[in-house]
Parts: sequence; C-alpha cells; structure tokens
Amino acid sequence: MTLPQEASAAPDSDLTVVTNSGMPDDLICPASEICDPAVLRTKLNDALDGVENGQSARAALVAVLAEVQKQGRTAIADALRAEPFKARETTRAYCWLTDCIITQIWAIATERLYPNPNPTEGERVAVLAVGGYGRGEMAPHSDVDLLFLTPYKVTPWAESVIESMLYILWDLRLKVGHSSRTVKDCLRLGAEDFTIRTAMLEQRYICGDVGIAEQLEERLWSDLFKGTAREFVEAKLSERDARHEKQGGQRYMVEPNVKEGKGGLRDIQSLYWIAKYVHRVDTTAELVDKGVFRTEEYQSFVVAERFLWAVRCHLHLLAGRPMEQLTFDMQVEVAEAMGYTDKGGRRAVEWFMQDYFRHATTVGDMTRIFLTSLEADQDKNAPLLMRIFTRQPKVKDGYVVVNNRLGVVDEEAFLKDKVNLLRLFEEALRTGLLIHPDAMRLVAANLRLVDDEMRNDKEARRIFMDLLLKHGNPERALRRMNELGFLAAFIPEFEPIVAMMQFNMYHHYTVDEHTIQCIWNLSEIENGHLIEALPVASSILKHGINRKVLYVALLLHDIGKGRDEDHSVLGARIARKVAPRLGLNKAECATVEWLVRYHLLMSDMAQKRDIADPRTVRDFAKAVQTRERLDLLCVLTVCDIRGVGPDTWNNWKAALLRALYRQTRRGLEGGLEQLNRENRGAEAKKALREALKDWDTKDLRTETARHYPPYWQGLHVTAHVIFAQLLKGIGDDEIRIDLHPDTDRDATRACFALVDHPGIFSRLAGALALVGANVVDARTYTSKDGYATAVFWIQDAEGHPFEESRLPRLRKMIHRTLLGEVVPRDAIKDRDKLKKRERAFRVPTSITFDNEGSEIYTIIEVDTRDRPGLLYDLTRTLANQNIYIASAVIATYGEQVVDSFYVKDMFGLKFHSVAKQKSLEKKLREAIEAGAERARS
Repeated sequence: MTLPQEASAAPDSDLTVVTNSGMPDDLICPASEICDPAVLRTKLNDALDGVENGQSARAALVAVLAEVQKQGRTAIADALRAEPFKARETTRAYCWLTDCIITQIWAIATERLYPNPNPTEGERVAVLAVGGYGRGEMAPHSDVDLLFLTPYKVTPWAESVIESMLYILWDLRLKVGHSSRTVKDCLRLGAEDFTIRTAMLEQRYICGDVGIAEQLEERLWSDLFKGTAREFVEAKLSERDARHEKQGGQRYMVEPNVKEGKGGLRDIQSLYWIAKYVHRVDTTAELVDKGVFRTEEYQSFVVAERFLWAVRCHLHLLAGRPMEQLTFDMQVEVAEAMGYTDKGGRRAVEWFMQDYFRHATTVGDMTRIFLTSLEADQDKNAPLLMRIFTRQPKVKDGYVVVNNRLGVVDEEAFLKDKVNLLRLFEEALRTGLLIHPDAMRLVAANLRLVDDEMRNDKEARRIFMDLLLKHGNPERALRRMNELGFLAAFIPEFEPIVAMMQFNMYHHYTVDEHTIQCIWNLSEIENGHLIEALPVASSILKHGINRKVLYVALLLHDIGKGRDEDHSVLGARIARKVAPRLGLNKAECATVEWLVRYHLLMSDMAQKRDIADPRTVRDFAKAVQTRERLDLLCVLTVCDIRGVGPDTWNNWKAALLRALYRQTRRGLEGGLEQLNRENRGAEAKKALREALKDWDTKDLRTETARHYPPYWQGLHVTAHVIFAQLLKGIGDDEIRIDLHPDTDRDATRACFALVDHPGIFSRLAGALALVGANVVDARTYTSKDGYATAVFWIQDAEGHPFEESRLPRLRKMIHRTLLGEVVPRDAIKDRDKLKKRERAFRVPTSITFDNEGSEIYTIIEVDTRDRPGLLYDLTRTLANQNIYIASAVIATYGEQVVDSFYVKDMFGLKFHSVAKQKSLEKKLREAIEAGAERARS
C-alpha cells in the first residue's frame, strides 16, 4: 500500500519528496502555489460557518474548492509552459492538487457534514486512489478513479459520506470513476476480471481508515496475486496486442495515440503492471538491480517516458479536454508548446514528430527486452514433451536457438569479429528464426564497433548485399537493423531519415519506414505475388534486370530528404558516395545515381502531363535514353508509390504508368519518329471504323471528318465510340451525357456532348464539384461543326468510382448546372471547407508556364493546397480571360494538388508573352487565395 502524496508507483522511480512542512518539494512549481491544505481547510470551515447542511452547504464548499482548483491548475499549466519537458513533476503536481481536494472534502464530510466521533467497526471507510491516479500519474484532464473501501456492507453513515463527496467532486466537473467495496469484494471481483485486478494492483491510500487499507494490501498479495503471475502476464499481453491492432498495429502511425498507440504510455504502464505483479517492485528502476535492464537502457526508457508524458500533458491543455490522439492540427500546436522551431529546411512539427517516433521505438525495445526475460523464466516450466518434440533448425557454429529464437553462444567471442554483427542478421534470414532480444541488445550496445573499416570490409559488403538480394525477404532484416540502430551505423547517411516524419496527408509512414516498405514491395514482385496486380513490373523482373542496382537505388532514393535542398539532387550526391561502398562497379554506381536523381520523373510525367500528347512521351524517352533505365525506373516508381501507404496505389496510377512505359518502350525500340500525331490519328480512325462496323458508311464518314487532329490523338477508341453515339443526330439544344465506370482506371468516366460555348470546361468542373466528385483527368475538344465533346474521369471522396446508385443524382446536377438553374459559384461556398485537422498543412503556391512540353499548347502548372472547389475556381478564372482549355491533368498528393492545364489563347496561340503570363499568374493566385480564405472561414 502507498501512502498519500508518495507516488511510489511512478514507473521511472521518481518518488515525491515531502518536506518538514508536510508538502512535497519536487513538483513543477512550489506545492503551496498549487494548494496549501491548511489554508484550504480554513477556507472551507469559514465557508460553512452559519450555513445549514444541505444544498447551500455544498454550494459554499464547491465555490471555495473550484477557486482553489482553478488557481492550482493555472499554476501548474503556467509552470509547464515555462519548462515544457518537466512531465513527471507536472503529473505529480496534478496528483497533489487532487489529493488535497479529496482529503479536505473527506475531512469536511466526516467532521462537519456528518460528524461521527465514535464510528463502529462497520463504519470504517478508507478512500483509495486506483488506476493512473493510484500510480501517481495524472494529466490535466485525467479521470479521478476512487475506491471507497469498507470492512462490511456500506452503512447509512458511510453511504452519506461517500455520496456527499461524490456530489462535490461532480460539481467540480471532475470525471470520477468510483466503486464501494469490501475487501472480500475486491478479492472476488479481482479474481474474475483482470481490469479490476490491475486497478487493485495500483491502489494508493489517500485518507480515511488506514488499517483497512493495509488489510487490503496484505490480502491482495497473499490471496489474489500470489501464484497467478503467468495468467496475469498472458492477459496483459493479449490486451496489448488487441490495443495495438485497434490503433493500427504500427509504431509509425502519422496521427498516433499517445496513450493507447504502439510505443505509447499504455505500453509503459503495461510493463509496470507486469513488473510489479511478477517481481513485486514498486518502480521499474528496481528492474535494473534485478538484471532485467542495463543502466543505459533504463535511462533511455526514462527519457522516452517523460517525453511522452510531456506530450500528453500539453495535448490535454491545448485541447481543453482529455484528448489522446496527436492529430495533424494538434501536432503543430504541441510542437510549438514544447519549444520546437523550424530549422534546416524542416518545420518544427517534423522535428517534434521525429523525436516522438524515436521515443516510441525506445519504449518498444524496452518492452521486448522485459518480455524476453519473463519468457526465459516461464520456459523453465515448459512441459518435458514440448521441449523434446519442438524441432529447431540447425544453426551455424557460435549460434544457439533459445525459445525458438536465434541467440549467441559466447558474447565475448562473438564481439571479437565485428562483422559478426552483420552475420547475425544473415543467419536469422537463412534459418527463418527471429533474433533473440538478448542478441539484439548485444548489437545495440556495441554499435561503436561499426566503423569505416567495417563499412569498407569486403565480407561486410557481401553480407549486406546478400541480405537485400539472396534470401527473399530483405524487409525483415532491414526493419530489425533499423530498429536496433545498426542500419544507420553501417550507412551513416541513413541516420537523418530514421523516424523522420513528412508532415503531409500523402505519406503514411516515416521516411525510413517508407524506404523499407518500398523494398518489401519489390521483393513481393520478385517473389511472384503481384503478377496480376502489376503485370508490367512483374514482366520486367521476370525477363532480367540488374537487381543490385534496383535494390540499392530504392534503399537510397529518399536518403536526401529533410534538408533545405531538393532531396533528389542531394540524394544523388549521397548515392555517389554510398553505392561504391556497397561494392557496386562504376557503371552500376552511375545508374544508381541517375535513378535517385530522377526517381520522380516517371511519376511526374505520368500524373502531371498529358501522356496522350506525343511530345510528353518523346521528352520522357529522351530523358531516359535506354531501355535498361526505363525498366529500372518503371519498377522503382511502382514500388515508390506503393510504399507511400496502403491506399495510395490504384488502377488510375497503374494505367497511366503502363501507358507511358509501353509508349516510351515503343519509341526507344522503334525510333522516336513513331511517336507523332499523324500516326496516332490514323490508327484511331481505323480503330473507330472497326468498332462501328454496323454503322452506315455516310454516318461513319461524317463522324471521322467532324473532329480536329487533337481529338483523335487524345482519347482511346472506347471514348471515340461513346462520343460518336452521343453526337449522332444531336440537336442544338440538347445536352447528352454518358456516365460509366472505367474499372481499368478506378474512376467513373463522364462524357458530355453539347453545343460549344465559352466557359464550358469551368461549368462542368463546377457541376462535378457540387456532387462531391474529384476530377483526376479531363479532356475537352471542339468539333468542326461547333459541338463540345468533353470527358472527365472522376472519383468519389474515397478515391473510387461512383456507385451506380449515385449516378442519377450526378446526371441531374450536371444538367441543372449546364442549363443555368444552379450557379456553381454560389452553391459551392458551403461545400468548399477544410476540416479542422487539415488546416495545419501549408502548401506554397507555385505557378509555371511551359511552352516546350507540348507542340500545340502552353502548359500551365498550378501546384497548391487542394480543396473541393479549387478546380472550378481555376478554370473559371481561365475562362474569364478567354482562354481555351484543351485538357486538364490533376495529380493529388494528400493535401497538395498539381493541376496542369493545356491551353491556348483566344486566337489559338501559345502564351509566349512574359507580361501575359505574369498577368494571368496574378489572377490565378488571387482566385486561389480567395478560395482558401473561404475554405478556412
């Protein structure tokens, strides 16, 4: 049992030191500034003088307590803002304030409201703190969990006291969890429910009868806890696994839950619960004396724990409620509160989240070490038959299998050859065994052995490259190396991106985890697991490619991130140093450097340019130059996009990349002259005639003659057939629409045919925005006889084709908009809003004019913050300037969007004039800013 204000259950062994005055002196600020019990008692007694018991007495008490509570909380919050990392002192301070309030309420209740100078044996009551409050850990808005302990059934007097205390606490707006139980109740319920048993484990005496509290402490250990450690550990580990699964199962969730997430505070608390239950220790510090942790391991654990508690306290204060999830908007505010600043080309929030993830990793490492020591103890009791019949793989000399994990026989002998640090990972992959945590600790504790001599050692190079190329699952070795710090030691250039968060809605992982995910995707393609999903990439690997170059390029492709320089350029320079060190020859090093430098080229060309324009493909082919580079870049691009997050890759991106790859390959193998408009136009008309064999010759001739060359070059025959049918017999006052799922592209294809008029593209974009459609690609053409043929590929908010049931509403809204019944500019205002959690993202606006990327059009590329009405605002601005939009290519990266418009002026000319470009850029920026202001309001 723990006595008042002695937070001995605190996991990092910080015991509250009590001075001669009876007040602690290790809080975030002087205890007397938070609450002076003697002064509070006097104020409460004064408040009751002349007041009758009942509602008026309670109101008088609450008024005094609320003021003290407010002053105490303000003092703690101010002190934390001044010293934002003093978490343990802060959590103890909130406990001190709560203890003072409860103790004084008890005193007033038993001495003034319901005096009972000679209580009977059955009227004894002890007030105990349980849960986090019992541990002595409280965040600003933590629950107050209380146990009212009695020897027998609650008496009327005790019930009155408890009820009055609870009403006062509720009036103070505290979230109180409470129960009234006897010692027998506690033992019975604790035996049935592990949650209750855990709460009992953390009980701490606050006030009342100390004797009955001591009785509970004694009976818990003798009657409930003794001999039940194994079942308690299993229950807590099952709870942990279920909690991790619920929170996403990964330590690097971009919006982590500080309390419940992997590597969060609940993991620390679980470790403490198990430690206390199994070893009967009051603090995790005692586990160092028991040989479970090394001193340096424990110190890093304490730093991590204090950091996480600081984050939680700031999160509660900023949110004004018990918020546990670090949402994007709160990450920015917490980073600022903790004193992080922008530096080195990275935002304060990115530095903060990198620290967060590194501390979460430390918690995971310590938990693993602790559980291994428990596992070793429990294995001694394993049944004899299980130990005999559990087959173990054969391991090389110097290794041993312990609990089905790979261990080291002689640590001293192992460390004599530093290359053994790498061999351990190789042997683990060879045997399929997990590495024993003791062996992992050995590696982590001896990273100083990884020096330049080892990095340039031929055998070390061979082993490292074999880990990537030979065993079929390089992701497993890389992830374990990364967690232990070995990867950053062996390739020091990798260290800055470890746990580096990219503060945007596009990337789901930290940079290092993204890199490992990319390599996992590559190994999955190689192992033949994605043939159906990725036919082109699978075929490239099947027919042979330099795997060494590809794996090293993927490993290094984002290594330049986080600096105040283009990460592709910096990464290429880093690759120039690292690739030779990994044993690649001169030609291979040059290819790796090129791939890192241009690893975004294919993705950008496919997603930001119109690949129906032959100039796009020709320019890309000239940049790539060889079939080998094309194959390597294609596979790297696929792995890079798939490694961003689980839902980033889709059929739309796949179709774009496949089309670009096949056209470029055709140009490289058959000559770039094949990639011209005339060839495409002739082939398209031939395909249409084949598809419309049943049409009258005259009608077919009319259809093939009514369109200008760009129409034939920009669309697939499927769209040509649809437009032929829509245009056949169309009247001047008709609007014909065809909506159809394009499953090959994960989008709905919306085709429109109507008499052409200025601003048609903008009005269509507005109509689509009103029904929540995200445009991913669009083309519009004018026929020789004055009809507009426009096709938009659209997706719903989840990035999928629209369901059939939603298409009628979509069709109706488009009709109404085109007929002028709905004005998009007015109707879109209420829909064009940003969610609160998304407002923290900053995307600088960039507008460029490219007259070289297309033979016919100027390409206006607008890179800015995405929002629902953006495309409509941009196209309306262009239409108001009498600019003809031939096509729009939209590439979305989370909160960032790149809209590329292929345009001509009203005379059919490109925008060569710098003055015209600047004038148009100004108007586009004004439209973007006006829309952004509307979205924020």
